[in-house]
Amino acid sequence: MLLRIITLILILVGLLVYVGWHIWAIVPVALWAKWVLVGLGVLCFALEFVGFAPLMNRLPLDIASAIYNIGNKTLIILFYLMMTFLLLDLGRLLHIVPRTMLHDNLPTSIGIAVLMSALFVCAGIHYRHKQRVAIDLDSNGRIGQPLTLVMASDLHIGYHNRRSDLARWVDIINAEKPDLVLIAGDIIDYSFRPVIEEDMAAEFRRIKAPVYACLGNHEYIAGEPDAEKFYSDAGINLLIDTAVTLNDITIIGRDDRSNRNRKKLDDFNINDSNYTILLDHQPYHLEEAEQCGIDFQLSGHTHRGQVWPLSWITDMLYECSWGSHQRGTTSYYVSSGLGIWGAKYRIGTQSEYVVAKIK
Repeated sequence: MLLRIITLILILVGLLVYVGWHIWAIVPVALWAKWVLVGLGVLCFALEFVGFAPLMNRLPLDIASAIYNIGNKTLIILFYLMMTFLLLDLGRLLHIVPRTMLHDNLPTSIGIAVLMSALFVCAGIHYRHKQRVAIDLDSNGRIGQPLTLVMASDLHIGYHNRRSDLARWVDIINAEKPDLVLIAGDIIDYSFRPVIEEDMAAEFRRIKAPVYACLGNHEYIAGEPDAEKFYSDAGINLLIDTAVTLNDITIIGRDDRSNRNRKKLDDFNINDSNYTILLDHQPYHLEEAEQCGIDFQLSGHTHRGQVWPLSWITDMLYECSWGSHQRGTTSYYVSSGLGIWGAKYRIGTQSEYVVAKIK
C-alpha cells in the first residue's frame, strides 16, 4: 500500500514538473512573473495533499472547502494541460508545430488559457446539470401495481458537495413523486465533519418516500460505524448484507466489497415469486446476480472515469462501467453518479439520477 502511495505521488509530481516547465517556457513574461505563475501552480497543487490531511477537520468549514476544491480542480487542470503540451510536443517532433510556438509565445499562451477556461467553465456547468435517465422494467406480472423508483449512487457529500447541493438534489428527487428511493453507496465523500456540521441528515429526511441504501467503499474510508449512525439520523434504511420485502418487491443490500467477509450473494434466500432488486456498490462479477436469479441490479462506483479519456479506461476495466446492461433475464444499471469525487467537473460523462418505472 505504501509503495502505491509513493508511486502515485511521484507520478503527480512528474505531472507538475512537466506542465510547469512548459508554462515557464511558453509564457512571455519577465523572470519574476514566471516564478510567481509557477509558484501559484505549485501552491494550488500542494492543496490537493492538504485536502486529505487530518488538519482539514480543524479548519473553518469554508476554508477547508476552498482547499479541497482548489486542490482537486488543480489536479484535473494539470491533467488537461499535460495532454495539450504532449500534443504540441508531438507536433514539434513531427515538424508540424514550429519550435517558436512553444517558447515565449503570446498567441500560444492566450490560446491555451482561453481553451482551458472555456473547457472547465463548460465542465462545471455540465456537472451542475443533472441528467434524468428513464428506464422501464418489466416485473412479468409479479407486482400488483406500477411503481416509480428514483435511483442514484455516489453522492459524495462533504467538503465540495455541500448542503445547498444536497438540498437541490432532494428537490429533484421529490419532483418525481417516487414510491421508493434507492441509493447504491458512497453517499459520503471521505469525512463526516462537513456532513454533521451542516446537518445534512435533515435534507434526507425531506425525501417524501422510503429510502434504501447499501454501503460503498467511501463509507469505509469515512468510518463505517459513523455511516450507520448518520444513515439512521437521516431516515435512510441501510441494508448491510440484508434484505427487506415491501409488498411484492425484495430489496437486497450487499455490504461493499471493502469487507472481504461480506456474504456471498447465493447465501441470500431469494424468493422467486417477488421482483428482486440488488444494491451492490461496485459492479464486479455481474454474473453472480444472473446466476442467483436477481431481476435488477443497481451499482455505481465507476463514475465512468468522471472525465475523458479516463472514461475509456473504466470502459475497459468493467464489463459495464455505465448505463443499462443485460445478462439473461437480469437487468442492470451502473450509474455514473449523482455527485462526484474531487473536482466538480464532467467532461465526456454525466452526473445523473435514474427514474425507473416497474410495470
